[in-house]
Amino acid sequence: MAKEDTKDETPSKMKRKEYEKELRKLQVQLCHLQDWVREKKLKVIILFEGRDAAGKGGTIKALTEKVSPRVFRVCALPAPSDRQKSQLFVQRYIEQYPAGGEIVIFDRSWYNRAGVEYVMGFCSLQEHKRFLELCPIVEKFAVDAGIILIKLWLEVGMEEQELRFNARIEDPLRQWKLSPMDTESFGRWYDYSRARDMMLEATDTRHAPWRLVRSDDKRRARLNAIAHILQVIPYKKIARDKVKLPKRSHKGRYDDQASLRRMKFVEERY
Repeated sequence: MAKEDTKDETPSKMKRKEYEKELRKLQVQLCHLQDWVREKKLKVIILFEGRDAAGKGGTIKALTEKVSPRVFRVCALPAPSDRQKSQLFVQRYIEQYPAGGEIVIFDRSWYNRAGVEYVMGFCSLQEHKRFLELCPIVEKFAVDAGIILIKLWLEVGMEEQELRFNARIEDPLRQWKLSPMDTESFGRWYDYSRARDMMLEATDTRHAPWRLVRSDDKRRARLNAIAHILQVIPYKKIARDKVKLPKRSHKGRYDDQASLRRMKFVEERY
């Protein structure tokens, strides 16, 4: 009898051609979802959380690159001002909540308090504890008001994160992604793991559950995240009237390129 192969096989990373093929299918569905959200005046919030270099930015780009920014609005708030620091913690986030017909995507959110602020000591232990207690209540108010709330945590492995950080260090096109806070977080892996565990335990609720996305393979992570969003938000394809271009009017016809000949164009280098 032949021995069974018990070797743990790690799936290979998705090839670009296959990824682009599947992404296009999902992006077509996102356009249908967009029409439905606009037509039905739905209010949707999508949170993307995860460690540094988990792939949040690339996933958001894949999600939004073929849809209207008037419907899919990305919110990535900077550090709070002195005035905002004196406000209720969630106040500046609530200001960004969607109106009817909008999907707001938070690239990091109020969960900063459960992650970077807690780990790096930017909030007190009491403020952190209070946040974990009140967050599910605030989210229930939002959901009860008709907001569809989707919370996604991108989980990247330790080795893959290190590879991505090194790639950013070496690649001038990615160096802008590195900040002193990123490099500091790299050395505090287990502090962030414990903060993550506390956050998930306190805020994974029936009305606003967390869903985790394994993101060591960026392409699979993007597809899985988008597919989940399409599954969670019920939508139907809205029939559109076929667009027909009108005939161009030749009334007042003239050589409209002649007037440009005296203008300076950029040098054609390509």
